[in-house]
Amino acid sequence: MTEGLDRCEGVPMGDAWMPTAGYVRASADGGQMKGGAPRAVWLTLGADPQLISALSAAQRLKQLGRPCHLVWNPITGETVQLIPIVRAGCSLNVGTDIDQEGPTADLYATGPLAAEPNDGVADVHTEGRLCVQVGVVGFGWEPFTSGQVTGLDPIMDWLDSWGIPRRWPAGSPAPFAHAHTTPRSRRLWACGGHYGASQVPYCTAAGPGAIDVERLTGVPKRAADVPLPRGNGASQRARAAAVSRMGGVVVEGEPADAPLARAG
Repeated sequence: MTEGLDRCEGVPMGDAWMPTAGYVRASADGGQMKGGAPRAVWLTLGADPQLISALSAAQRLKQLGRPCHLVWNPITGETVQLIPIVRAGCSLNVGTDIDQEGPTADLYATGPLAAEPNDGVADVHTEGRLCVQVGVVGFGWEPFTSGQVTGLDPIMDWLDSWGIPRRWPAGSPAPFAHAHTTPRSRRLWACGGHYGASQVPYCTAAGPGAIDVERLTGVPKRAADVPLPRGNGASQRARAAAVSRMGGVVVEGEPADAPLARAG
């Protein structure tokens, strides 16, 4: 690790590596952050938290070249970090959907409503001085906040230590079935705070579904109460991606008898 990689000058700063997490170092990350309001993005990985460990999911994301910052299993509380918080993640690919939940989940959607992968839009991975991607071992159609959220407090404490405000500028994420028809506003994205992947501009993810945001961060600040940045940032809708069949991204492309770690 080069000197200065884990530092972010002039802002509230904690540990670049979450002290209580396990580690699977990704081979590469999304690069240097461009600056702006800090944010955290919650996404689902399309895998059963009763069967798949955070470690196994993190190893799969590393193999795919799609690392997020944290992988969290809310049943066991296991949390694994792949890249330092001050670097960009790679799980919000434009024109792809990491949580298309189908037996043969297509990570590179090419359906008629899918975004073009090279359409020149901004790289949302690098926007903000931080853009922390939290991959939850779970399903978008079954909001993970309806069950156990073991290990949530250390994650929130870590995000707090970096000055990410506990607010949801875009409100609660839409239910999984309706995620591709809801607006993904550039103006609200610029405010910073917490977001579902389904609220990120140009990202085609449908998760994390209708999660209880108050259970994650406390009473949310409604979108109407959040001051918007100046400028002509007109609200935009993400191009919807084709939703494929249900199943897990962590095990996509592997034989049914592949030796995956079991959650316990």
